[in-house]
Amino acid sequence: MTTETDIGTGTTTAEYAPEPTPHLDWAKLAPDVFKAMIRLDAAAGQGLDPRLRELVKIRASQLNHCALCLDMHSKDALAAGESVERIVQLSAWEESRHFYTGKELAALELTEAVTVLTGGTSQAFGSGGGFVPDEVYERAAEHFDETELAQLIAAITVINAWNRFGVTCRRTPGHYRPGQHK
Repeated sequence: MTTETDIGTGTTTAEYAPEPTPHLDWAKLAPDVFKAMIRLDAAAGQGLDPRLRELVKIRASQLNHCALCLDMHSKDALAAGESVERIVQLSAWEESRHFYTGKELAALELTEAVTVLTGGTSQAFGSGGGFVPDEVYERAAEHFDETELAQLIAAITVINAWNRFGVTCRRTPGHYRPGQHK
């Protein structure tokens, strides 16, 4: 159990739940995969604004409930100059659109569509979900040239992979320092 102590008085002001034990340290057990993911993440982020990239990573991590990645990318976003206000509003970006540019909104919408994969229809198979809706893709294509869009899709896909490692292995948040894995 973690406690918070008032430095001035020395009294305990709050008791926190104990830190959970991770299921396993996959990075140590599969180091070649971890190193490949680091390289893939760096390649996927090339050509994208660092703050936009972190917003995308935070939003995907919110949707996937990855506490480790939320901790990491919130800290990295702050270190890249992102505001606390925009990070806090990210979970409700659709109601807080005025905090973001059109390009950022298109990226966030695409992030949700790629992460959740419940929308869209197929002309060949009819409706049923599992596709990025054409209108979402088209809005993103209005704001990103083809190379940027390819990099954005790669960045979204990579953070979703990281999230799956994090939630499956129950990686513990709170210990990351900005830039630690760069």
